[in-house]
Amino acid sequence: MAQMIADRRDIDFVLHEQLQIETLSKHERFADFNKKTIDMVVTEARNLAVKEILPTQKIGDEEGCRFDAGVVTTPESFHRIYDLVKEGEWVAMPEDPEWGGQGMPQTLALAAGDYLVGANFSFMMYPGLTHGAGKLVEEFGTEKQKQLFLKKMYTGEWAGTMLLTEPQAGSDVGALTSTAVKNDDGTYSITGNKIFISGGEHDLAGNIIHPVLARIEGAPQGTRGISLFLVPKIWVNDDGSLGEFNDVVCTGIEEKMGIHGNATCSLTLGGKGKCRGTLLGKENKGMRAMFLMMNEARLLVGLQGFTCASNAYVNAVNYARERKQGKNLLQAMNENAEAVAIIQHPDVRRQLIHMKALVEGMRSLLYYMGMCSDQVNIAKDEAEKDKYQGLIEILTPVAKGYVTDRAFEVCSQGVQVYGGYGYIREYPMEQLMRDCRITMIYEGTNGIQAMDLLGRKLGMKKGKPIMDLLGEIQKTIAAAKVIPALQDYAVQVEKAVNKLGEVAMHLGATAMSPNVMSAFAFAHPFLDVTGDVMMAWMLLWRAAIAATQMEKLAGSLDAEARSKAVEKNKNAAFYEGQIRSAEYFIYSILPVTWGKMKAITTTNSAAVDIPEAAFGA
Repeated sequence: MAQMIADRRDIDFVLHEQLQIETLSKHERFADFNKKTIDMVVTEARNLAVKEILPTQKIGDEEGCRFDAGVVTTPESFHRIYDLVKEGEWVAMPEDPEWGGQGMPQTLALAAGDYLVGANFSFMMYPGLTHGAGKLVEEFGTEKQKQLFLKKMYTGEWAGTMLLTEPQAGSDVGALTSTAVKNDDGTYSITGNKIFISGGEHDLAGNIIHPVLARIEGAPQGTRGISLFLVPKIWVNDDGSLGEFNDVVCTGIEEKMGIHGNATCSLTLGGKGKCRGTLLGKENKGMRAMFLMMNEARLLVGLQGFTCASNAYVNAVNYARERKQGKNLLQAMNENAEAVAIIQHPDVRRQLIHMKALVEGMRSLLYYMGMCSDQVNIAKDEAEKDKYQGLIEILTPVAKGYVTDRAFEVCSQGVQVYGGYGYIREYPMEQLMRDCRITMIYEGTNGIQAMDLLGRKLGMKKGKPIMDLLGEIQKTIAAAKVIPALQDYAVQVEKAVNKLGEVAMHLGATAMSPNVMSAFAFAHPFLDVTGDVMMAWMLLWRAAIAATQMEKLAGSLDAEARSKAVEKNKNAAFYEGQIRSAEYFIYSILPVTWGKMKAITTTNSAAVDIPEAAFGA
């Protein structure tokens, strides 16, 4: 059975029917991206992903990266596909063509990434991190820095990465000890050790440009005193030519559970006192600048986790249709009954619809965030721009935290659908599950995402972003209520949204009280229920569109008419699937969410009151 990545019909549905992406072409910035162009981009991304990148997924996992005396060698098959990604200008899809991008909408870039990242996300981390590092240069670099670095990064000629984590600091970036000393020529001598650096050293590009967090001598302690520096692996002369090696030495790579094709490096900067960098942005403002890249990286991580889930779902469905085992339950007593495809078994169908609903909801949420980003770029005034930027801010911890939590769950269920075959390397499921697991950890663990949602995002701008988000959800609920077949769906989602608002107010108030520790013990459960409600919103939105189209195809939304239409028409079958996904999630998952919300409002303090010694072990 051929391995699959993503459902093109579903991608087209989100782009054209849910988000109506072609309306962006009415604006000068995206005038070239009409429906024909959009479809062509997705098709080209799919062709590259399926024909060239996907075959390297298993090979890259098995070969992994090799380390020898500071030199890191990537899987041989990665070199050809890296060249293809460069040639196709896929590194910086949404960026200005002047600097090597394609100028496409972020929403479209996410759709292309759905295929490209899904084909081999450990490989796509190299161009993905390069784009993020380049974005820092574009936003905060001097004109000289842009001229020297930006186009070569956005075209993939040079790679990029991000140097934050240190052995003693971990997620506490403010505890870093890397130092920067200003030289007479305006450069800085950098000294320090960084760990867990994805793509920190490799053989795919002619140079690697490292944005590095370090503290200038005499700067304040903590995050207030951190500056950001641009540190190339090989020094770049003023005329753009390469100079001497810049004393950035890889001291080893990690042996990991998954993403074996990406080199996770330990780096020593200035071990011989010869590492130089240039200030990127302003002194002591490094964390503020780095958050720009981190927010983009967190959306990328959400996409990484999601594509593992999308892979797992489409492959599980096809496997369940082909794998014959056991009798149909209704024929259990018939000795002569033949084995049937496992998709006929109720428990397998339960697993598949659960996977289906989550994958569809997650795709819509991620693409919606892309559309918010596009709206920021074409906003007619600052108020509109602030609104969409606020939506991005409030949804980022959900897109990274909740999505990757659920993506791992989907991958685990995919293994289960395959049964014993899911646990062995002959089939793709065990690699998808291993690769997916890191997405819950890096770029800020999901616990940190939960703390960000509760501690920063809820109260941001006096609560305006969360109110704007609830207003957008209410639009969907109102549209669904006028469709008789979806009225109760809408009512159930509305109740959940209102309850979430109550829970948010309760937890926010608790976080401002002496019971702050208990409040933050429930930060992750709050992220979980927030994500559930976002899924219900996205699935209801989908169902409202699908019901309208189904009524046109079937002539009615009654069960018999829908059934007949499904038998004759693939589009009708697709739309029926959207309605059923919403039905399943709203009536089988949201009731569980209600229980979780009840637990949050009790804010039981056992987790923080238990004495450390009582944990045992």
